[in-house]
Amino acid sequence: MTENRVSLLPAAALFAALVLSACAAAPPASGSRPGTHDAAGMDSAMSGAHHDAGTLAAEVALAQVGQPYRYGGAAPGGFDCSGLVQYAYRRAGLALPRTTGALWSHSDTVSRTELRPGDLLFFSIAGKMQHVGMYLGSGRFVHAPSTGRTVTVESLASGYYATALLRAGRPPQGASPW
Repeated sequence: MTENRVSLLPAAALFAALVLSACAAAPPASGSRPGTHDAAGMDSAMSGAHHDAGTLAAEVALAQVGQPYRYGGAAPGGFDCSGLVQYAYRRAGLALPRTTGALWSHSDTVSRTELRPGDLLFFSIAGKMQHVGMYLGSGRFVHAPSTGRTVTVESLASGYYATALLRAGRPPQGASPW
């Protein structure tokens, strides 16, 4: 019996490390506060008649604010960072890859001055690209941050996110092989 318990310890430790690492790691709680959104929840520029997949995906993602973080989650009831992106785009009619790395590869680089609602924001955690969020407009984005937190809206101007942003990307708006 003792031998079985000892042999399970490395596996349990690995599992705990994976769960706690979430989409990599949580940003420091002291430097980031959940943002706010207006009644419509979106940038006023998004309220026009033209709704592309990115705008619709941003609206879907924003509607998930308050849902818990869940490692591997990709549905209401629990999301991880890439699961939130994939779910929102799927609901907007565009299939995207599931992992942060595949989302990076599948999106076209966009300059910070050209950001549109629905664009993907890739962040460095511990020196590696490991986190993704979705741009909403007005310098705000929605994401599923880490274990113990909920889907939230943050500002790109906050110290942590301003320095951790690696690049923005825009998924292709046409048919997807995913």
